[in-house]
Amino acid sequence: MSTFPEPLPGAPEESPSSLQEDSDSSDPLSPANTSAPPAEWTGTPEGITPESTGSLADIGAALPPADETAHQPIFAHYAAPPAPSEERIPHVGHVALLGLLVVFGLIGTFMLVPLALHFHLFGISAISQAATDYRYALGSQAIQYFITFAGSLIVFPLIWRKPFFEGIHWHADTARQRMGRLVSVAVLCFFVAIVNGMLMPGPTNAPIDQLFHAPGAAWVLFLFGVTVAPFFEEMAFRGFLLPSLSTAYDWTVKQLTGVPRRPLDEFDNPQWSLPAMIVASLVTSVPFALMHGAQTSWSLGPFLLLIFVSLMLCWVRLNTRSLAASTVVHATYNFMLFSFMLLGTGGFKHLDKM
Repeated sequence: MSTFPEPLPGAPEESPSSLQEDSDSSDPLSPANTSAPPAEWTGTPEGITPESTGSLADIGAALPPADETAHQPIFAHYAAPPAPSEERIPHVGHVALLGLLVVFGLIGTFMLVPLALHFHLFGISAISQAATDYRYALGSQAIQYFITFAGSLIVFPLIWRKPFFEGIHWHADTARQRMGRLVSVAVLCFFVAIVNGMLMPGPTNAPIDQLFHAPGAAWVLFLFGVTVAPFFEEMAFRGFLLPSLSTAYDWTVKQLTGVPRRPLDEFDNPQWSLPAMIVASLVTSVPFALMHGAQTSWSLGPFLLLIFVSLMLCWVRLNTRSLAASTVVHATYNFMLFSFMLLGTGGFKHLDKM
């Protein structure tokens, strides 16, 4: 007995081959429903044969354009170098920070002087005696300078991300190359000081003169006046105050008129307008002269001389873009003044002739 169902009347009898065809048409994985594997790569895109093209240029023209972004590295936007900074160094904020360091220097001095008096340093135990003693006067000033300078060497390189002397535009090579001209400027200032002393002499018993009368004080003042004092005074007035005021002037003009500031030069140093440099030099010279005013009892002649000398130092600093250059002029000028006193008093032996 057959187990297959009998075919219905009138229905065509299905053969095994027709069943196979039906299963193949419904099976997506059958060989009939899958595309043939690509032929072996011959170096020529499909549809393009050497016979159908005239040259390799035609083949390249027929290829689809390459995606330009496909060859860019991942995170290329974030890996791009940052835009150059337009920050002017130093600016007014840096001057304020320097002032804070000066305050710390004063605090350190006020702490050390009483300690020295407690131990009777140099045989002095009273503050009134220390006020007129050149060792305490110069010593306390040197301590203040040292604390301020040490703090500057630590703080400002962290803020500027460059060495301290680079930030204040020291540029010692420029000073060495122009040494002859710098000495000439110092000679000019010395000549003006001689004329000023004849036309508008200062007081005969100024506080600075009293310091000279102590034994050995003149030589200590000589050394201090041609080394320590010029360096720190130039650092404060021509290294910080002068360039920051020039930058502040140009910034103010830009805010009021919309005139853009001059760009940084190739060494990232600021460039200023002529009015900015003139105004900044005048403003810088006033506190410079006032700082020395007490030494000459606020006499008009020495005060005007200090204004003139400061303007010359500002001009040297701005013209050469070198703080070392203005420091050389300052130190040379002081050296000439002390040398003139040295010759006039017989080696500081006859200080009554000052």
